[in-house]
Amino acid sequence: MNIIETAIPDVKILEPKVFGDDRGFFMETFREEWFRGNVADVTFVQDNHSKSSQGILRGLHYQTEQTQGKLVRVTQGEVYDVAVDMRKDSPTFGKHVGVLLSAENKRQLWVPEGFAHGFYVTTESAEFVYKCTNYYAPQFEQSVLWNDPALDIQWPLVNGQSPLLSEKDKAGLLLVDAPVF
Repeated sequence: MNIIETAIPDVKILEPKVFGDDRGFFMETFREEWFRGNVADVTFVQDNHSKSSQGILRGLHYQTEQTQGKLVRVTQGEVYDVAVDMRKDSPTFGKHVGVLLSAENKRQLWVPEGFAHGFYVTTESAEFVYKCTNYYAPQFEQSVLWNDPALDIQWPLVNGQSPLLSEKDKAGLLLVDAPVF
C-alpha cells in the first residue's frame, strides 16, 4: 500500500498494490496491523455501503460525539471526496482536502475523527464503501453547508448544475456557525 500525503497531514490517500491480468485483478484493501502502524492507531467497528446517482452530493457530515474516523473508497463509478478540518485548535482548521476516488484508480481516503466528510458523484452512479471508527449516532450528527464560501471547495459539478441534496444537507450550517471540536 502506498501512502500519498495531502495538504492536511492527518488526511491520507492510500493507493493499493493491484495485481492484474486479462482475467481481472486482486488487491488488498485493508490490513489492520499495517494501517495501525502506518496511518492511524484506530479500530473500525462499522462498515457502510451506499449507492448514489450522478449529481448527488452527500455531506458535509460529522458527529460532535461518538466521532467517526472513516476509511473510504469507491467500488463502482467515481466521486469527488472531501474532508474538512473541524478541529478549532488545528493549524488547518476550516481547510479541506478534495480527491477523486474511483473504481478505476482504487484509491482510498483516510478521514480522521474531527473532520466533516462528503462526496459528490461525477459518473452515472457510484457505489461508496467505508469503514468507521465509531457507530453512526444521528442525534450527534451535524452538516456543514457544501457551498459555504469560507470553505471554497471547488466541486466538479457535472454541467455546472447544482447538486442534488437531502433536506438535511440543504439545511447545513455555515462553518462559522457549526459546532467544532
